[in-house]
Amino acid sequence: MKKISIVTLALFMAMGTFFTSCEAIKNTNKTQRGAAIGAASGAIIGGILGNNVGTGGKGAIGAVLGGVVGGVAGGVIGNKMDKQARQIDEALPGAEVKRVGEGIQLVLNENAVRFDTNKSTLTASAKENLEKLVPVFSEYPDTDITIFGYTDITGPADYNLKLSKERAASVRNYLVGKGVASVRFNVTGLGIADPIATNDTAEGRSQNRRVEFAITANDKMRADAKVEAGN
Repeated sequence: MKKISIVTLALFMAMGTFFTSCEAIKNTNKTQRGAAIGAASGAIIGGILGNNVGTGGKGAIGAVLGGVVGGVAGGVIGNKMDKQARQIDEALPGAEVKRVGEGIQLVLNENAVRFDTNKSTLTASAKENLEKLVPVFSEYPDTDITIFGYTDITGPADYNLKLSKERAASVRNYLVGKGVASVRFNVTGLGIADPIATNDTAEGRSQNRRVEFAITANDKMRADAKVEAGN
């Protein structure tokens, strides 16, 4: 997965300190230790990757990904999210997959889902790439998916805000049409906020016309995780 070498190095360093200093962990069973690793790794990865969530959309995406269960139950969720993130990365290498806290941030830039200027319709290649995500989303039905739409700076800000939500809705509608439950989705538009490239070039503006996903545990996954953790 992208950035995995940096994350893994930091994770191993932190785990060494974590397990040598915590007597409580030493007295747990194998399942509890595995869940604790997930909890700690989620926090560490979130700290490392949190700065990669852009400034304009950081409040919106951060608010969605910021809610955590924590503890052993949070580790159970983190382990499931680790697995799902790897599968997304394998299914759609052109996307950016980031593990943040107990959730996943998925950036579908022009390499995965490209929008033409002033358009919210999906191209043939965008549909093809979105379809690759359907099996993964179907394998993890107990997650919620918030889709954020973005634009470049072409046109009035209020128009771009509306257009960005239409782009997010186009992605949701396509996935729902392929069998992903509609109740799992929320969509929002962030307009010109949080550019990931310069708006001074055609190539940069194309990259900014994108969607991002925040994938989080739903109530059922949280409840199941607490049961599995023995809470």
